[in-house]
Amino acid sequence: MTTVIVSSDLDPRFTFESFVIGPANRLAAAAAKRAADAPGSSYNPLFIYSPSGLGKSHILSAMAHYTARVHPEWDVKYLQVEGFLDELAQALEQGAEDKMRERYEGLNFLLLDEVQFLTGHKEAQEMLLRLLDVLSKGGSQIVLAADRTPADIDGLDARLVSRFAGGLIVDMAAPEYETRVAILNRKAEERNQKLESGVAQAIARLDLKNVRELAGALNKVLAVQELEGRQVGADEAGKLVGAKPSAPAGGALGTDLLGEFGSFIEELSSTVAQKVEHEDTPWRRVIRETAEVFEQDGYSASRLRRLLESDQEPPNVQQMLDDYRSDIARLRQISTELDRVGNPWPEAAVGVLKDPERIDEGESLLASAIERVRPFPIVGEGPNLDQIASCFQEVASGAAAKLITEERPEYNPLYVWSSSEKDAHALLAATVRSFKEHDSMGNIAITSAEEFGEDFIRALSEGTAGAWRERWWTVDLLVVYGAQGLSDTERAQDEFFHLFEAAKKRGAKILITADRPPSDIRDIDDRLRSRFDSGLSVELSASNLPAGAEELNLEEAPPEYIQDDDLWSGFDRPKIRDSSVAAFDLKAKDSGAAAAKAKDESRPVAAATTSEPWRPARDAVVFEWPIIDDRIVEEDE
Repeated sequence: MTTVIVSSDLDPRFTFESFVIGPANRLAAAAAKRAADAPGSSYNPLFIYSPSGLGKSHILSAMAHYTARVHPEWDVKYLQVEGFLDELAQALEQGAEDKMRERYEGLNFLLLDEVQFLTGHKEAQEMLLRLLDVLSKGGSQIVLAADRTPADIDGLDARLVSRFAGGLIVDMAAPEYETRVAILNRKAEERNQKLESGVAQAIARLDLKNVRELAGALNKVLAVQELEGRQVGADEAGKLVGAKPSAPAGGALGTDLLGEFGSFIEELSSTVAQKVEHEDTPWRRVIRETAEVFEQDGYSASRLRRLLESDQEPPNVQQMLDDYRSDIARLRQISTELDRVGNPWPEAAVGVLKDPERIDEGESLLASAIERVRPFPIVGEGPNLDQIASCFQEVASGAAAKLITEERPEYNPLYVWSSSEKDAHALLAATVRSFKEHDSMGNIAITSAEEFGEDFIRALSEGTAGAWRERWWTVDLLVVYGAQGLSDTERAQDEFFHLFEAAKKRGAKILITADRPPSDIRDIDDRLRSRFDSGLSVELSASNLPAGAEELNLEEAPPEYIQDDDLWSGFDRPKIRDSSVAAFDLKAKDSGAAAAKAKDESRPVAAATTSEPWRPARDAVVFEWPIIDDRIVEEDE
């Protein structure tokens, strides 16, 4: 049995799925997920530090929840140092220090928060030092967190500092603007609340020191909405919170080397089949038979096998079986939908799609796969570049023609600016249409700078930012209009910079339009400005444009997949319910009674349980073979 020992501070909401990842915490989150996926094999010990309120406890709690779910046979302990000190003090008073040490040395995973409070406690430091040595040698994982680096913790034993430095020490900083917006949207969704447009952005711009203060500011807005029954607008949000807007971030670009998606490892578990005895209790038989049916198809039945370890009949056995079957049906549907969208990460699905206890990972994988293949908008019908080239000065139309037809165009990127948005849109739309005629299989991505930033925040909120990036990094023609809108963003500039670099490396063509030259775009990073000027920057003028030429007519491309709402589509329904429920319900059946074919028709196994439980006639039991549809009726002589 699993022994998960946790402190009262372990919040069930603190999971990897609810943790919003950004540049400030990406390395810590990736290291934590890696340590949870492969405990004791990589970063050991893992030491995470940051000022208060930036998510250390969230990360440690997420590791505890994840490890307990993926490694149910393990002993996992999460606690804060105060709890460790209290436990040690009681052990010393009772002369039970050795027993306490033995309990800790038997752990598979130890997570210790607020390590800075070890200052001045020599006995606790000595015990922790010995535990680190024993647990590390035994392959157990140790994770520690504090509000400062080990070297900055006053009075910390030098040997402990050395042990911590022998693993991985990683920091978490305050989130930047886009991540703050994503965090606010995520927390509002968790509260089943809807924020008016611009509210999250307004709060994110306030001078708040950490995520905890950010959540407190959001609580004020949500409280007004809940208690006064109205929506708070963007203009009112800042006044409610009472904080001042923060200073501009300056636009420095970080190096984005790690993807959010991370690795999904295959759970390795072995289940010893129990011998079926004639005298088995009915509830054991129904659980075991259901487990065996799905194990034959390669599914993990550890959830059901754990029920068999109990000495007493668990409550709501039938509901547990229905839930288990429904989870497997959902895994089958996820697998089918992944096949339809062309799963870009088949190795990540190994193990996940055969384990109903990892269904959340399967949902995340499907969401990322759908994001990865989500089609870009397409430009509607209209004139191509040849048809309206004479409406523009030759340098602009000629450069656009070279951009889309030459394999390695000299003017790439082509940056076109004009005070007339309609003129810029006309050249942009015509160029896109001509490129499609020239390369019908080419992948075209067209967006405004503002929509690019908003779409990135959405992907952050939904936890699909890694797949979002991969989608953008595979385009053949990248078209961005309204580039001056990048000046209002912080993280979007960083993302666009990396997209620009990736597109150039793979030979993609880049067309950018704006209402001003690159030198006049305020608050934009100089490296990004230099990229705009690295090809050709030209001012655009147009005359005698045909009617409608300036309309982009962007249309949503149809998805390449169809979502199936039928949980059992393409899946042979297991028919074990009849025999199992019969055995479960017929506890008082006379063993000498004659059996006859039941009149009741088989029900789908995932059907909801009604208030009146289904029971066959007491003198009849119908056995349904779980693989084929042919009925086999056994009659007592």
